[in-house]
Amino acid sequence: MITLLLFVLGLLLLVFGADILIKGAANLASRIGVSPLVIGLTVVAFGTSSPELAVSVKAALDGQAGIGLGNVIGSNIFNVLFILGVAAIILPLTVSVQLIRLDVPVMIVASGAVWWMAQDGKFGFGEGLALFLGLLAYTSYLFIKGRTEPKPETSVEVISPAPNRALWLDIAAIVSGLIMLVLGSTWLVEGAVTLARWLGLSEVVIGLTIVAVGTSLPEVVTSIAAAIKGQRDIAVGNVIGSNIFNLLGVLGISSMVAPEGLLAPLSLMHLDLPVMCLVALMCLPIFFTDAVIDRSEGVLFLAGYVAYTAYLIMAAIGHPWLSLLGNAVFVFLLPVGLVIVAQVVKQLQNGNTAEVG
Repeated sequence: MITLLLFVLGLLLLVFGADILIKGAANLASRIGVSPLVIGLTVVAFGTSSPELAVSVKAALDGQAGIGLGNVIGSNIFNVLFILGVAAIILPLTVSVQLIRLDVPVMIVASGAVWWMAQDGKFGFGEGLALFLGLLAYTSYLFIKGRTEPKPETSVEVISPAPNRALWLDIAAIVSGLIMLVLGSTWLVEGAVTLARWLGLSEVVIGLTIVAVGTSLPEVVTSIAAAIKGQRDIAVGNVIGSNIFNLLGVLGISSMVAPEGLLAPLSLMHLDLPVMCLVALMCLPIFFTDAVIDRSEGVLFLAGYVAYTAYLIMAAIGHPWLSLLGNAVFVFLLPVGLVIVAQVVKQLQNGNTAEVG
């Protein structure tokens, strides 16, 4: 009964907190002369990733590396495949040029760097520091670039700030929204982890699924609500910014505070880290084609997450259909990859033709 109550209260806090956060962030963006995309990539993204930070740091201090690492990797996979998938199905998402040229490549490089660092089976203080310094450099560049460049023409999708609204009200909205998101996701995670342990699942599986989904619920509610409200820059930027923050900030800080570093299980290196990198790579060609994530691509993302989760569950319980699912996913991904490559080639040819014309 207590667990069910935590779920319900947590969900209510997430819904109201996301609504308050989006309004405050959009108003703040207009006030300080920074585009909503930059706010989505920083203030909103980092704020909604605070549950991941809290969970991973606590897991690192408690010696539960499986939950900490699984939380980061699982959240990144969930953010792209599930959140962008569902948001695009509800309303096709427009992708900013900055995301294609800067932020998605940063996410891809950070994903590859984390996979490379994990090859020795451990994330130590030095690796954590390098990741965290990367976050500081990326964030500083975003704000400098956002203040010096002219504001993009996004008047159709941007919520205009209320006239004569006091600045402290916007700041209070952001802070209160973040507090509600963190508290709500924490209650949901506590109930979910209790249920998962009753089922006898391992730390890594709990981190990759229950904890990852639970700590990503702020991103779910925020991005979907932003898409519905027309704040598409915040919807997409929140996901990409959260992934970058998870890799550079959450994993970096967790590695630095862990007494003996974070040990990376072999299962993460052989399956989950490659999947995370593949998902990051998929974003570039999909975002690049027409700068829109349409409904068909949203369905593709969502189907990918369902297949990945099904594989994890089958592997955890030793299901006899595990190898069959793995082969089916490969057969599915091969033509999908060819279609994406064909779309990119077509887009490039159209661009070259336009330039010649």
